[in-house]
Amino acid sequence: MDRNRLRKLIIISILSAISFVLLLLQFPIPFIPPYLTVDLSDIPAFIGFMMYGGTVGSLIIILKILIYGLLAASEPIGPLANMIASFSLLLPVFFIYKRSRTTKSLIIGFIAGTITLTIMLSLLNYFVLLPLYGMIVDQTDIIENLRIIVSAGIIPFNIIKGIIVGLVAFIIYKKLLPKLNRL
Repeated sequence: MDRNRLRKLIIISILSAISFVLLLLQFPIPFIPPYLTVDLSDIPAFIGFMMYGGTVGSLIIILKILIYGLLAASEPIGPLANMIASFSLLLPVFFIYKRSRTTKSLIIGFIAGTITLTIMLSLLNYFVLLPLYGMIVDQTDIIENLRIIVSAGIIPFNIIKGIIVGLVAFIIYKKLLPKLNRL
């Protein structure tokens, strides 16, 4: 194995491990249901997307979820939702940014990613994830109140999450990524 491939493999491993740790460090948002927590585990995947492209960024997301699923998850719905959320947010950022590689395209990418995240998770929570979760934990009130949960909780939460992750990623893009690319 040559040095560049080894370096890339080490960076993927480190970013995946950091992503897993960041997934464990979750914080609530005031006035949003407490079971919806923000984490910054998408930041290492964002770095992977920016440094090495779509395959590496996607691999970091998948490895984060596999590690979390094996070591920390108590049910499968949360990790599945997190993986879908990560892809929904970061794939639009990557595809829009890679065209022109400008600050403006990164900002537009995060706006598009936040919109995609909000729409995807609203629909999936309404039709699939929350009904499944309600059946797993035997909570019929979840199934009976889907419209309220999605409109008052899921939609504002995902907008706020997209903004928070976008702001942190933008700072990393400006301050850290130029230094990482020189390694």
